[in-house]
Amino acid sequence: MKRTNAFWILMLLLLVLLGVAETTDPLSDLENTAGKLVFYQTEGNATYVRDMGDLASDVPTETMFELFDPQRNFSTSKFTYTWDLGNGEVIQGTEPVVRYHYPESGNYTLRLKVVNMTKYAPAITGVYSTEVQVLDAIKNIELKSPSDYEMSQDSSLAVHVDGSPPMWVCWRFLPYCVPDLGGCTLTMLYENTLRLNHTFTSAGVHCLDISVRNEISKLQTSFSLYVKRNNNPHLFFMLSCAAVLIATFSFIAVIACRKRTQIPASSHAVYLKNPESDDQSAILFKFSKMERGEKEPLLLQYGTQRFS
Repeated sequence: MKRTNAFWILMLLLLVLLGVAETTDPLSDLENTAGKLVFYQTEGNATYVRDMGDLASDVPTETMFELFDPQRNFSTSKFTYTWDLGNGEVIQGTEPVVRYHYPESGNYTLRLKVVNMTKYAPAITGVYSTEVQVLDAIKNIELKSPSDYEMSQDSSLAVHVDGSPPMWVCWRFLPYCVPDLGGCTLTMLYENTLRLNHTFTSAGVHCLDISVRNEISKLQTSFSLYVKRNNNPHLFFMLSCAAVLIATFSFIAVIACRKRTQIPASSHAVYLKNPESDDQSAILFKFSKMERGEKEPLLLQYGTQRFS
């Protein structure tokens, strides 16, 4: 009787152990198994790892699924992979990698469905997803303002950037285009046009050094600007008015000084008598002594006088 009880106890323990082993089968726990998606993009001869989910638009992209399997429990398993790119395109295969590209910028949700196709094992499905932000790479920086400016004037400049915002812009003005070891002004740009206000304090050639980057690309360039001296259009008019005023006041001053310093002339009177008449008019010749010693006769006639 004791042997029978011991037998059943052993059988019960064996069944429990088998049940635990079955429920902890790694092939049946795929949904709880960790994995990650890694993005690679190739531009020219360079390959970039985009592990943050930010991709460049219209660039060849390769996405790989890496299953976290340190115990190598799935080393002999076979899976099928169904990739939903989030833009209406679905790609299916037996390899944990897919090659594609997003033609336009935007926000997408990439979903991957992994199905265990190993024989004599239940069909287990795991679903993985991640948010993908597709950005336009910065390919061109263009100065939309003229390249000629004047000194001591508030100048406005507009710089257009071809790329997806948000972007970080680092800019500085270099007098005479001499490299400067100092820093630059960092600006966050949420659109495609950067507007700058600057006052040039010296004439000559200046350079606008500018560097722009977003999450997937970076571009640096420099623009040459010519600054000329400020020719005030009202300067000639102001100088002309000043010259007229100075000439007028000078003329008035000369006239006033001349009247004050004029010397009074001495006079000599000569009376002439008409011998034919007792009642006769006196004719007076008056001579004034001039500056040059000349005499100027002034003829004056008075009323009738009688001479004795």
